[in-house]
Amino acid sequence: MYPLFHITTLLHILVIIASATVVPNRVNFDLHHQFNLPVPDVRPPAYTPIPAISLKARPITVYRPKSLDAHEHARLRSLLHAETEPIEWEQMVVSGPDIEDRHTLSQLARMTANAYQLPGHKNWYDLDPSWNANASFPFGWDNDEDGFRGHVFTSRDNSTIVLSIKGTTLQGPTSKKDKLNDNLLFSCCCARVDFSWVFSTVCNCYSWSALHQRCDETCLSTALIEDSLFYSTGVKLVKDLTFLYPFANIWLVGHSLGGSVASLLGSTFGLPAVAFEAPGERMAANRLHLPLPPPIGNSSRPPVPITHVYHNADPIPQGACTGVASPCAQAGYALETRCHLGKSIVYDTVQKLGWHVDLRKHVIKQVILEVLDLEDGWPDEDGNEWDVPVAREEEDCVDCFKWEFGDYKDKDG
Repeated sequence: MYPLFHITTLLHILVIIASATVVPNRVNFDLHHQFNLPVPDVRPPAYTPIPAISLKARPITVYRPKSLDAHEHARLRSLLHAETEPIEWEQMVVSGPDIEDRHTLSQLARMTANAYQLPGHKNWYDLDPSWNANASFPFGWDNDEDGFRGHVFTSRDNSTIVLSIKGTTLQGPTSKKDKLNDNLLFSCCCARVDFSWVFSTVCNCYSWSALHQRCDETCLSTALIEDSLFYSTGVKLVKDLTFLYPFANIWLVGHSLGGSVASLLGSTFGLPAVAFEAPGERMAANRLHLPLPPPIGNSSRPPVPITHVYHNADPIPQGACTGVASPCAQAGYALETRCHLGKSIVYDTVQKLGWHVDLRKHVIKQVILEVLDLEDGWPDEDGNEWDVPVAREEEDCVDCFKWEFGDYKDKDG
């Protein structure tokens, strides 16, 4: 068994090496099943293979740390000792998703939606006809309370791997950990909305002041590096995938919380990531002390290969589901951040579709069917219409401006 496995793996690696210098403009996904998983066979009796679909790809420039160990060492040194350490970055061109292609975004969003359930379940989202339940590799489903779960989609030749990460589930076995990660990553201070907050906070970093809202930064950073965070689990999973597929292009996708985690992981490893309707994760990256590549050209932001996709009737990615009277706060969520890494594609559904800002517009299925699949063009501020709105950096964005952050715990002590 093992010698045959090694021979097959060697032949696969040689095939990948032979084509590694070419960046494909299309990625074909077959209907094969890479792993022996206990999923139902949904093929009809007279099954005939359906042609593979193609997601459009394009070459993109990424910056990756030359050493992941050095990257993690620099992060911990910054966190624990407030000392900076230089990182060597390696510039390279890889094959990434064509974010200007409507069909590609729609298919990636469908992969994202399928991260919420196993193949064969009634809520498994219908993809292109050439997909079936055997095209994915689930992870994190063996433990109901694990929380961090989703699917890995593979291309026909294993040259491209798509890691799809589940977002928040309101009611289910993962809900407790989902809420913990939401409130740690996207609240200004430990999910403390105000003095009337009836839900328990997720850390003890609030510093009392009669006139100001104060939060201890060191305390926040310490809380964010705990192993219960999905980010830590995701780092281990991405390392496993890069070991299993050393010559493959790895893409990350996710919805809501899953999208923000995909962005943080993409920023860590220099991997292309597409996040749908995700809360702002720029502050979380700062609190995690993630070393990021320095800005280039006229940009003031780090050149991370992240694309956020959301519409302006969803309050969550805009940090607008806040305050004790908001539906998020009523359910125990403090989703207060709005600033994103990378670039953002924002669909103006308020103007074009007449939508009102409504938390119910956050659901990924509605985003796919009523926004991403819409064949009409989307106008920009100059009156030009695009299949997909232009991706732009969020330059003048500030999170939690009503709060003061510093080392208040030491002073109080």
